[in-house]
Amino acid sequence: MLLVAGAVAVPATANAAVDWQPCPTGEGAVCATIEVPLDWSRPDGPKTKIGLAKRPAKDPANRIGSILVDPGGPGGSGVSMVSHRDPFTDAVTARFDVVGFDPRGINTSQQLLCDETLSQQAIGARRPASQTDFDNLVSLNEQLIASCREHSGELVDHVDNLHTARDMDAIRVALGEEKLNYVGYSYGSLMGQQYAELFPERIRAMVNDGNMDHSLRTAWEFMRTETEPVEVGFEEFAKWCDTTETCALHGQGTAKVYGELKERAKAGTLTHPSTGDPVDFYALSQRAFAVTRPAMWGNLATELKAFKDGAGAMSAVSLEEAAAVNNPYPPIWCSDWRFPVKDFAEYEKLRTKLSAKFPNMEWSPYVDHALTCAGDPLKTTNPQKPLKIKGAPPLVMVGNVHDPATVYEWNKTAAKQSGSHLITYEGWGHTAYGGDGPSPCVNDAVDAYLLDLTVPQKGLSCPATEKPGSSSAKALTPHSPGPYQR
Repeated sequence: MLLVAGAVAVPATANAAVDWQPCPTGEGAVCATIEVPLDWSRPDGPKTKIGLAKRPAKDPANRIGSILVDPGGPGGSGVSMVSHRDPFTDAVTARFDVVGFDPRGINTSQQLLCDETLSQQAIGARRPASQTDFDNLVSLNEQLIASCREHSGELVDHVDNLHTARDMDAIRVALGEEKLNYVGYSYGSLMGQQYAELFPERIRAMVNDGNMDHSLRTAWEFMRTETEPVEVGFEEFAKWCDTTETCALHGQGTAKVYGELKERAKAGTLTHPSTGDPVDFYALSQRAFAVTRPAMWGNLATELKAFKDGAGAMSAVSLEEAAAVNNPYPPIWCSDWRFPVKDFAEYEKLRTKLSAKFPNMEWSPYVDHALTCAGDPLKTTNPQKPLKIKGAPPLVMVGNVHDPATVYEWNKTAAKQSGSHLITYEGWGHTAYGGDGPSPCVNDAVDAYLLDLTVPQKGLSCPATEKPGSSSAKALTPHSPGPYQR
């Protein structure tokens, strides 16, 4: 084979076996599909289709090889990511073909189709207020997975991340690469982690940015870790607002104002200043999730003041976005994770513990995903366990201190278990590396690793670049499918 360690040039003809054609959308990108076994335990059995998109190296004479990339999800499309833009820095896109892939079930791969109405109903039922509600959620989860099987056949039983990791190796072979270069974001980090467990000797360079922690065992561990950064974000927001004269709530006690609004929302007496519609705890909390974006703190304070005063122009409160018919998220999530919550009484205890531990926010939208598989509607074929990687070259992880999705605690755990070199970004947002990333410090360290295999210095920590203020951007409001996506 042709690719060797280090920045040694590889002829562009190495991946000529893949039938690349211009992508339907995305200037300068080419697309293709390959076939892989539907069930990797039966390699000679039925096949499924995996979609690819490529942007060729801009300096082909000095081409190093290909970099495979996935933006996360479950449900994120690497084909869309790569066909529409260059995701990496100019230094990397000059020397590498950048190849995005659609994991099985997603977009240009063989799609995993589920009933749209049941998808929407299941999302809306993940906040039960009684045992009747909990029973209804269990029933909806079961009906949803049954609909996925009805529409998609055996595919629904073969979408766990272990299958995806093996698909990644098939892509490596199809590209003609002896060693894999990979950058995985968010849920894509799990793909990288488990590829390294299965095929450590087949890696040249691997960067996992915004890491999942597949060793989390319980619903409480998941819910606690997901809520903590949102509470910390609120504390930072309140501190800024209370000490910044231009903040709309300056001098009024930000935490006190939000606490009073929260109690009115729980009591059913909070209304939208512009429409008069009732605003419940979840609608208020999702709006307040903007505490995780410092650029939006000014806007958030203005909106909270409008709620307090009962007057002021505001956008409508939007709780969820409708799920598409191509909804691979529940089957993939339930194949990879199991967080048993047996009934409403147990769920209520968990929520009470959250409220006691994180008294300002009490909840994160990501908490809802703990109930995606309530009732165990699908066998968890890739259950949680600590990472065990032996024989891999130096691996790199990137973690944001204030990431509200793939939280920093997860990154530290995954780095320790895998022996990866963790680059800490001290700032906000979800994931950090890339051409549009917030940190030149992170980009420089990752570029040196990808290009020259220079391992980041131990304990490398990069300063935050975000500044508090006001932004016209919408609040980051996670929804299903695809909560762990760049």
